[in-house]
Amino acid sequence: MSDALGPLEGLLAGRVVCAPPADYRVEEVDVVVVGGGGAGLAAASAAAALGRRVVLLEKNAALGGSTAWSVGSVSASNTAHQRREGIMDCPEHHWEDLALFSGPELARDNRELARVLTSNAPETFEWLLSTGLRFVGPMPEPPHRRPRMHNVLPNSKAFPYHLGRHCRKLGVRIELDAKADALWMEDGRVKGVLATLPGSRGRVAWRALGGVVLAGGDFSGSPQLKATYASELVARVDAMNPGSTGEGIVLGLAAGAVVRNGDHLRGPFLRFVPPANPHWLQRLPPHPLVTELMAWAYRHVPSSLLRPLLMRFVTTSLAPEAAVFRAGAMLVDLAGRRIDLAGRNVHHAVADVQERMAYIVFDARAARLFTKWPNFVSTAPGVAYAYLDDYRNTRPDIFHEAPTVAALAKQLRVDAGTLEASLQQPADGGVQSHRSTQGPIFALGPAKAYVVFTNGGLDVSSQLEVLDANGAPIQGLYAAGSNGQGGLLLEGHGHHLMWAFASGRVAGRNCAYASTSAVQATQQSD
Repeated sequence: MSDALGPLEGLLAGRVVCAPPADYRVEEVDVVVVGGGGAGLAAASAAAALGRRVVLLEKNAALGGSTAWSVGSVSASNTAHQRREGIMDCPEHHWEDLALFSGPELARDNRELARVLTSNAPETFEWLLSTGLRFVGPMPEPPHRRPRMHNVLPNSKAFPYHLGRHCRKLGVRIELDAKADALWMEDGRVKGVLATLPGSRGRVAWRALGGVVLAGGDFSGSPQLKATYASELVARVDAMNPGSTGEGIVLGLAAGAVVRNGDHLRGPFLRFVPPANPHWLQRLPPHPLVTELMAWAYRHVPSSLLRPLLMRFVTTSLAPEAAVFRAGAMLVDLAGRRIDLAGRNVHHAVADVQERMAYIVFDARAARLFTKWPNFVSTAPGVAYAYLDDYRNTRPDIFHEAPTVAALAKQLRVDAGTLEASLQQPADGGVQSHRSTQGPIFALGPAKAYVVFTNGGLDVSSQLEVLDANGAPIQGLYAAGSNGQGGLLLEGHGHHLMWAFASGRVAGRNCAYASTSAVQATQQSD
C-alpha cells in the first residue's frame, strides 16, 4: 500500500510547533524520552549513565508498554548462560542466522539494523543482568545454529520493575500519565517536547539540549495507521496491546520522517482469549528470592514436575496450530455458523467476521490425534508444547466436550440446529470432511483474531537518528524499539525485545553525546 499520508492529516495536525504556546512552562534537560516500555527505559538509562539530565514521558499510569505484555524472551549470542553450557557463539553468526528467519522477504529487511541488533546484543544482555533481571536458557530455536533464546523470570513484568528502579537510581525523572502533545522544532531541528501532565501539574515544554528519543511502541492499536500502511481489514482488528497506538510514529511523521515496511505485521493472528483471572504464575512478583528459586527449579527439578506449572503459562493466550485444521477441525462463529475459508487462512477468515471471534469444533477422531507428539495444539517455543488434555486441565473456560452436538451447542450458547448444519457441510475446497457428528464432540474457544504487533517503524540510521524522506538525519531526533525499527523485520522469538533494549541504549547514548556537542557549540558562540 502507498505511504500517502492523506488519512493521517488529522493525526499529524499540531504535532509540531515552532515555539511553545504561552500556557506551557519551559524546563531544560539534556534528553527527553517519549515512551516507558523496554526501549524507552533502555534509552533513558543509557543517557543518565553518562551524567545527563533525562526526563521520560509515559502516557500510561505504569511503565512497561508492550514489553510487559510479552512472553519475555530475548535472543543474544556470546552470553554467560551459553558459556556455562559450553556453547560457543558470536554476533556474526547471529547476524547470518537472522537472515534465515526472513526467508523470501530478506530483500525487504534492513540488514544494517540487523547488524546493530546482533552486535549490541551480548553487551545489552549483560546490562540487563546488571539491573537485577534473571533469565533461564539458552533455548534452541531453528534456524539458529546455536541456542540463543533466554526467558526472563518470573514473567515479563520483571522488565519494568527492574529497569524502572534502575532508571530512578540514575536520576531519571519519570513522568507517568504524561501525554506528549507535540515536538518543538526550530530551523529544522528538534528542540524538545511539549507535554501535558496529569492533574494540576499543567503543561510543560521540555527544551532538550541533546534531543528527543521516540520510543512509544508500535501502531497495532491505531486504526488510522493500520488503514494507511496495511489494509482496511487489518484496521478493524484489535491489538493484543490496545495501548500500542503509535504516538511516537505520529510525532516522527509530523517532523518529516517516513515509515519503512509499514505493511509488515504479525496479524491478523488467531489466539485463544486469555482467562478472565490471570493465573498466580502471571502475578508472581519479580523479587530476587522468587527469581532465584525459579532459576534453581528450571535447572534441577524434573520436567515431569514442572510441566503442570508450565502449562498454566503455555495455554494462557497462545495460538492454535494449523495442524488442528488440517485434521478436520472447523471454525464456527459465535452464532454457530460455519466460517467459510474461501481460500483464506484461518486468521484472516476470523478477522472478517463481525465479532472477529470463533470456536474451533472437532470430533473424537481429531481429538485423539492431539494427545501426544507431534500433534500439539499450541506451543511456546523453548518452553513447552500443549496438547488437548492440557487445555482440558488448565483452561476449562475454553475447553468444551459434550456427548452430542446439541449438548455442545448448549455449552457454547448457540442454536443446536445451526451448529449441526455447520458440521455437516463439506470441508473447504469441496472435499467431504471426515468429521463425525456422533459424540463425543469437542470445541476450543473462543479464539480471537488480533494484530500482535506491527513491524513498520521510522526510517533510521545505524546511530538511530531519524531520517527524512531524502535519507538525511532530522537533527535532534532519535528513535528506538518499534518507533525506530526502520525496515528491520525481526522474525524469530526474542528479537523484538532485544531490539527494544539494544536500540534504546544506542539511541540514548547518541542523544546524550549530542547534548555535549550542543553545550560546546553554545559556549563557543558566547
